[in-house]
Amino acid sequence: MNRSRALLLGAVFAAGAALYLPTAAYQYVQDDRAIIVLNPAAHSPAAAVAAFGQPYWPAPAEAGLYRPLVILSFAVDWAVSRGSAAWLHVENALLHGGVCLLVVLVMLRWLPPAGAAAAGLLFAVHPVHAEGVANLVSRSELLAALGMLGALLCARRRRWAAAILCALLAMFSKERGVVAIALIALDDWLRPADTPPYPRPFYAALAVATLGYFFVWLRIGHSAAADVAAPFIGAGGLARLAVALPALWRAAELLFWPVTLSADYGPQVIPYRTGLSLAALAGACVVTGIVWLTIVARRPAPALSFAAGTAAIAALPTSNLLFPSGIVLSERDLYVPVILPAVLFGAAIVWGVGRWDRGRVMIVAATMLALIGARTLVRLPAWTDNRMFLLTLLREHPESYRGQQSAGAVLAGMGDTAGARMRYAVAESLFAGDPHFNAAYAFFLVGHGDTARAALLLRRSRAVLPRERVALRVEFLLARGRGERDRALAVADTATNWFPEETPWYMSEQGRHVAP
Repeated sequence: MNRSRALLLGAVFAAGAALYLPTAAYQYVQDDRAIIVLNPAAHSPAAAVAAFGQPYWPAPAEAGLYRPLVILSFAVDWAVSRGSAAWLHVENALLHGGVCLLVVLVMLRWLPPAGAAAAGLLFAVHPVHAEGVANLVSRSELLAALGMLGALLCARRRRWAAAILCALLAMFSKERGVVAIALIALDDWLRPADTPPYPRPFYAALAVATLGYFFVWLRIGHSAAADVAAPFIGAGGLARLAVALPALWRAAELLFWPVTLSADYGPQVIPYRTGLSLAALAGACVVTGIVWLTIVARRPAPALSFAAGTAAIAALPTSNLLFPSGIVLSERDLYVPVILPAVLFGAAIVWGVGRWDRGRVMIVAATMLALIGARTLVRLPAWTDNRMFLLTLLREHPESYRGQQSAGAVLAGMGDTAGARMRYAVAESLFAGDPHFNAAYAFFLVGHGDTARAALLLRRSRAVLPRERVALRVEFLLARGRGERDRALAVADTATNWFPEETPWYMSEQGRHVAP
């Protein structure tokens, strides 16, 4: 590797890592606490290895998933730093720098060094990455991206065993890693004419590794398959697409015009629809357009074909097009798809240098990167701590029912019953179709004597999701309050049979042993 190329790679790595160094002053936020702080498996390498056969989400959570290498990385960091959030944040920043470097190496097949470096720099500073880097549990995205791009580069060098190992790194870091085989096939499809195709035994071995991971995931992390986003619970295919397609249109906006960001894209941050809409048509155009670009750009512009195909393949598992997922849209799930605007930027720089004065083009490019990077820096403080996270969400998106629900829970914990009731009511007015929210609101109300309203919310919750943990608590309390002792005992028996970890709560409420 010559000196100039090494300097370019170093600059891209440094830009990606340095931009996120301010997060070293941030704390554990949201899911960080459950996955890292309160999870013994994330506190020592030995505990992480011992928990290798356990779901990503520790009990009593039911979200499942299987990401043992992420837990192991947290465990190593925790052991080295004694639980310092600063250390973990710096590690995320360095991992992001590493992904940016791999983006450059991948694109050097089709773009000159300046264009590949420009693509890497835009990837480094894109504002959508704020959640993917500043939120510690989003390390799963970073490790999966490292694994997938690493597998692709190893395959190009015909290091088949290393490629399979990198693909497994991606899979055991996040479920999205199963698309590594598709990314490698895409890269093979776009190979130069004088390069032989990858051998079939390699694809067979990679397919076996992918299927092996899939069966392990079914055994350990399978409960996540039932943990779908609220708008998709009980929804048919057309109803799901009525929500998913507008979300894809919003995703395209975030990739190419990342001005308005959010930690939540549920109803009504993305307006909730149950039928055909202009936004759904726009989303369908996004899907069609990206497939079209992947195909037609294969020969004249393989870099763009690769970027479009990679964005589509990486986004597919959580796109909700084929099956419902646990989210409508999140910025962290756009981590790899940012490669599309990044490559377009790099290609535009190459095109501009060939037509205009190189110095002026570089000034324009540097100005754009500085402005985009500044937007990222402005966004980062939203992830400082839980308080800043919630306040930012409420200020920027008061239409987020989940934000209003969280505010209600905080106020309830502070003893502000009136304020909590108001926030819960606002959340219900925004979106009343979340059985988990309805159960939580009912639990709050029954604790403050509003049993009639609690009973209504209970029926609404269990009609959509009969096995809702908090709803069962509400039903138990309502039955006990009505003096229906046998009914209360039956609910307790059902609840502890479905959720054995609920036994202590029912025991404390009943003052006696409740058999699971």
